[in-house]
Amino acid sequence: MSAAAPIDVAPILAQVEAAPGIARLRALSPAFAQADAATVEAVLREAARFCADHLAAINAPGDRQGCGLEDGRVRVADGYREAWTAYADAGWPTLDHPEEIGGQGLPLFLAASVQQLVDSSCAAFGMLPVLQRSAARLIATHGSQALRDEWLPALVRGEWAASICISEADAGSDVGRLRTTATPSDDGAWSITGEKMWISFGDHGLTPRIGHCLLARSPKGLSLFLTPSTLAGEDGAMRPNAIVVRRVEEKMGLHGSPTCALGFEGASGWLIGEEGRGLQQLFVMITNMRLSAGVQGLGLAAAALDVARGYAAERRQGGPASAPAVVIDTHADVRRMLLEMTARVETLRGLGIAIAVQADLAAGEPEAADRAAASALVQWLLPIFKTIGGEAGFDVASQAIQVLGGAGYTRDWPVEQLARDARIATIYEGTTGMQAIDLLHRRLWRGEGEGLTVFLALARADIAGISDDIRLPVVACLDHLESAAGQLAGLQATPWEAEAGATAFLHLAGLAATGWIGARLATLGDDTPVWRRLAAAGRYWLADLADRAALAHADAVRGAGALKLFEAL
Repeated sequence: MSAAAPIDVAPILAQVEAAPGIARLRALSPAFAQADAATVEAVLREAARFCADHLAAINAPGDRQGCGLEDGRVRVADGYREAWTAYADAGWPTLDHPEEIGGQGLPLFLAASVQQLVDSSCAAFGMLPVLQRSAARLIATHGSQALRDEWLPALVRGEWAASICISEADAGSDVGRLRTTATPSDDGAWSITGEKMWISFGDHGLTPRIGHCLLARSPKGLSLFLTPSTLAGEDGAMRPNAIVVRRVEEKMGLHGSPTCALGFEGASGWLIGEEGRGLQQLFVMITNMRLSAGVQGLGLAAAALDVARGYAAERRQGGPASAPAVVIDTHADVRRMLLEMTARVETLRGLGIAIAVQADLAAGEPEAADRAAASALVQWLLPIFKTIGGEAGFDVASQAIQVLGGAGYTRDWPVEQLARDARIATIYEGTTGMQAIDLLHRRLWRGEGEGLTVFLALARADIAGISDDIRLPVVACLDHLESAAGQLAGLQATPWEAEAGATAFLHLAGLAATGWIGARLATLGDDTPVWRRLAAAGRYWLADLADRAALAHADAVRGAGALKLFEAL
């Protein structure tokens, strides 16, 4: 099989250089300064080549073969072991980890952009580095010195892997109902007993050791534990921990990523952080996972768009019967679909880069007030990006199938797999409804709209000096968002009324965020084809933004009256 052509990284490079806060980030430290335009281009072009050479080839075969359970262990699809070895050997896991633990110390936006290319090429494979990166952040922040010394170098290099073990039957997002228990042992370890499910890469043979980051109930409440797949015996030899793979789920998509149900039968684990504060500490990992879920949706949407654009530029259909058939991208409706897809991908891409830049600013700004503002902005935007990224992955892939027609519904073309793979992105790490409740309860009510205030000020300042045709739709959208937030803020005493419109409010916030990015894109210069493409995408996104925002506003503040109709079902 010949290698795939590398993904065109020009739109990503242009978006990085146009990202809000990028100049400030590069000025913060020598480590971030090294991520200049030339370095970013070199890294992303090399990443695109790696994905073409190693990941694109395993994507469709891995989807068809899937994973299975053999002699109690997970069998991964052919080619995954070789791909992971090549990925780790090339140093890709080390990108944004600190240099003191073996990383390269590069900014998060660069690692997220590389992840986007990985997900475009093989999203199932892309699940594994996200888990490794998230676990390393968790252990670096909350782990004991012993855990950091043992686990961080191996995780950062990709020599060991990780999983996240939270969900149980009847206790997914409702973590207060978790039944897995942790009992302290005399040797400093804990005995972990319980059943966990929906565990991505919960078992595999790609690395010799997996660290399960597990939430369990200890005497002081919900606590976090690192429960290794293997333990060192007195002779130094590694032996299996008391962890059993119950089953591997049969799923709609991401067939190359094993989703496991695991049984912990008195397994040995070690406390991460402070006992009883596991849920709070877990948010170090959840933040990275939500960003990655949005990036995954973006990567799949971008892949679907590329297929649709290429197909529409070559497929001939229609036109006068007396002349040769025309390529279908000359038809008005096909152009409409391609414009919608492009605008959605590029505004989402710009938003993802902006969030990653702000996340680095939240950690690196020298003034506490600036760090707090950047952090509040990130926490406001994350549930939005996670949701609209996942939605874009599925919707753009579905629209690509429409562009290809019957061909898109067959396995001869990759877009049907992209649609199946993307469907999960609005479910794991919190469904759309859960993200909406988080935005309402945690960010608007409990956080008193701090992140919203920062966002509105930033967006309004950004668009203050641009032409009315670009500025006014965004102003209308921001005003709708502020109005809806004000009305919902007054409903804390009757949360049911507000929760009925929470998802609409989340989507209104998404329109405001992408409208802000769309305005920035629309003002880009026209001296290169990629800048012209981005400017066109931004302008198209703004064309009906005010109308869409008005509808979302109406849905957000309508209240729960119509829900009484449920009683008649």
